[in-house]
Amino acid sequence: MKTLYTRWGKELDPEHVLSEYPRPMMRRKSYVNLNGYWDYRICKEMKRRPPASYEGQILVPFSPESPLSGVNRRLGPKETLWYHRTFKNPAVSGERVLIHFGAVDQMCVVYVNGHRAGCHKGGYLPFSVDATPYLGSGMNDLCVRVRDLSDQAWHAKGKQKIKKGGMFYTPQSGIWQTVWMEAVPHNYIREIKCTSLYDTGEVEITVFANVCKRVKIILEERVCEARTNEKVRIRLRARRSWTPWDPYLYRFEVRMGKDKVKSYFAMRCVTVEHDKKGVPRICLNHEVLFQKGLLDQGYWPDGLYTAPSDEAMIFDIREAKRLGYNMLRKHCKIEPQRWYYHCDRLGILVWQDMVNGGETYHHWYVTYGATAMSIWHLPVTDRVRRLLSRKRERGRREFEHEMRRTVRTLYGHPSIILWTLFNEGWGQFDTVRLTKELKQLDPTRLVDAASGWFDQRCGDVRSTHNYFFRLGVKPEKERASVLSEFGGFSMREKGHSMCPKVYGYRIYTGRKKLRHAYENIWEEVRELERKGLCAAVYTQLSDIEEEVNGLWTYDREILKIEE
Repeated sequence: MKTLYTRWGKELDPEHVLSEYPRPMMRRKSYVNLNGYWDYRICKEMKRRPPASYEGQILVPFSPESPLSGVNRRLGPKETLWYHRTFKNPAVSGERVLIHFGAVDQMCVVYVNGHRAGCHKGGYLPFSVDATPYLGSGMNDLCVRVRDLSDQAWHAKGKQKIKKGGMFYTPQSGIWQTVWMEAVPHNYIREIKCTSLYDTGEVEITVFANVCKRVKIILEERVCEARTNEKVRIRLRARRSWTPWDPYLYRFEVRMGKDKVKSYFAMRCVTVEHDKKGVPRICLNHEVLFQKGLLDQGYWPDGLYTAPSDEAMIFDIREAKRLGYNMLRKHCKIEPQRWYYHCDRLGILVWQDMVNGGETYHHWYVTYGATAMSIWHLPVTDRVRRLLSRKRERGRREFEHEMRRTVRTLYGHPSIILWTLFNEGWGQFDTVRLTKELKQLDPTRLVDAASGWFDQRCGDVRSTHNYFFRLGVKPEKERASVLSEFGGFSMREKGHSMCPKVYGYRIYTGRKKLRHAYENIWEEVRELERKGLCAAVYTQLSDIEEEVNGLWTYDREILKIEE
C-alpha cells in the first residue's frame, strides 16, 4: 500500500501532539500532557517485567502500525509492546496524581517506578490509574505493557482485521488516544452526570466523589448546594433548546473543598412521535427532524484510529454540515471525547455504535444469507450463537460490560441521540434483553437494536441497509423507519488513494457520473421521506484504504461530488 498523509499529518509538531485538553466535560486547571516521544520495544515473547533496553522511539498517541508513529510495524497477537517515558511529579503536599489513558488497544498493564499501578482490558474506552503511592519526588518512570489479539479473539475489534481488505481495514494497537496527568486533592470529584429534563425546563445533576461531602454548583450566576452521590434538580431561568442550527451549551462549575471542575450540558430531547397521518417520526425537541446522515468510521491514512490533530476532527464535522448533513453515524468505533465535544458545540447529531466483537464472522451467513432473507422478509433469530460468532460466554459478558461503560462514558454529550446496539449481525446475541437494559440505562436516547438485518422487532427504529436494490420504505405502527446504510458509490482518485484495488458497491470512473448518481439517489430518499422514512445514512464520509466510496478522498484533499 502507498503511504498517504493528510495536510495535518504533514504539519505535525512532535513537541505538541494533540495538546488540547482531552476531557472537556470535566475540566481542571491541573493538566500535564504526556503525548510525544516514548521509548518502545516489541518482544516476541510475553514478558511481565519491563525490558532492560528499548529499540527506538514511538510518537504517542499514534499506534505503531501508523505512519505518524514513526514505527510502521504491526504488533502480532503473540507479541508484547512496551512503552516507557519519564515524568515529573506534578503534585504538591496532600494531592493525588491520576494518569489518564484515552484508549489503549487492547489489553494493558501500567507500571509506575516498577510497581504495577493498574491494568485495563478493552481497546476503546478511557481509564485511569492512581499513581500516588508509587511516586518519588523527582523524575519518575512510567511503563505500559500492551498485547493486542486483534480479530483473533472475541474482544471488541470494530473494523480491524489482520487479513485486511474490502470493508475491513489495517489493524492497530497500543496507545491511540491522549495520555495525560492531573493532580487532584485527596478528596476529589470523580464524575459528573447531567440529565436534561426538557419538558420541565430542569437539569438533573449528580456529582460523584470518593467521599460523601457538600458541593456547590455554580450555574447561571446562581449557587446551588448539593451532596455528592445524590441527584439534585435545578430549574433553568429560561430554557434554550440545543439544535444543530443553535447548539447552545449551558456552562457550569462544581466546587468540592479545594477541587474545582468545569462542565457543560444542553437542553434537548429525542422521541419517536406520530405525525398527522399516524406515521412514527423521529423528533428533536418534539419537532419532526429528518436526519440526513453520513457513515463516519473515523479512520486516517497517517494515524489510523488517531486523527493527526484537533483541526482534522473539526474539518470532518464542518464539512459534513457544509454539505447539508445534520447527522453522523459513528461506526464501530468510539472517538476521543474531544470529537464529541466538537459535535456538541458545532451542532451535529450523532448515532453512536457499540463496538462489535465476537469470534470470526461467518460472512456467508451475516452478509449474503442475511441479505437474501431480508429480501424475502423472512424472520431470523439471534439465538444461533455459532453462526453469529458468540459462542464464548466470556465474550458475551465482556460486550455487556463495555456497553454499560460506553453509555456511562458518553452519557453527557447532547449530540448523541441514538445508540446502535448491533450492526449486521456481527457478534449479535440476546437483542431483546440487551435493548431493554440499554433503554433502562439511558432512557434519554433512541436505540437501533439491529442495524441492517437480524431485526428482532425491538428498539425504537426499524433499521435497514440497502446497497443493491431500489430504495423503499414500509412504515411500522410504532417504530420509526430508517435507512441506516445506503449508497456507497465508489471512485478512485489517482494520487489520493492508498491501494490500486477498488472496493465498493457501484464503481464510477468520473466525477460527473458519480455526482449524477449521488444526486439521483438523494432524490429517491426525499420521496421516501414523504412516505415515512425518518433518516438516511449515506456511505460514507471519506475513503478508507480499498473502500473508495467516500465523499472525500482518504487524505481529505479532494471532494469527489463537488463540481
